[in-house]
Amino acid sequence: MYINFYYATEASTMATVTIPASLYKKLAEKGVDVESLVVELLLRQLNFDPSDVAEIHAELAEKFLEEGKALLDKDPVQASEKLYKAAEEAVKAAAYRLGLSEVINRVEERGRWTVTDLEKAARAAARVLGEDFYVGWDRANYLHVWGFHEAKLDPDAVRERIPHVERVVELAKSTLGKPQKR
Repeated sequence: MYINFYYATEASTMATVTIPASLYKKLAEKGVDVESLVVELLLRQLNFDPSDVAEIHAELAEKFLEEGKALLDKDPVQASEKLYKAAEEAVKAAAYRLGLSEVINRVEERGRWTVTDLEKAARAAARVLGEDFYVGWDRANYLHVWGFHEAKLDPDAVRERIPHVERVVELAKSTLGKPQKR
């Protein structure tokens, strides 16, 4: 058995990745987000320009934001995780676009992002983009812990945090047209 991943928006073409179901199951048991892992591996292997990396992360942020909003009333646990992922991708986009080299270098050496990296990047980006960026990141991280891992939030509690996550995504996207810091 194989697992297919489909991705399509009005602005992009569809991509499908097929992996063995047994691999997918083992990755899920380890708590690995397969989609994010594939993206990170491809970005690292192909050595994209930082502005391209930022754009890709911003596109993922929008995708996760829409998925989270769509799941809100059906599955607040999964909605919480998707909204968190939206903010996580927005933080990554801002980090690359704003040239936060201290964080990016550490991530690239290690080969993955940690919550500590995301926190540092969110704080640094907020110094440029405004406090709303950090507040949104913080609210999304709350969703990750209490909405996803602990499954303690109802749809209304998740819904109240959506505008903050939307603002993080919006602010990250606002950096894409600006010259990159050197």
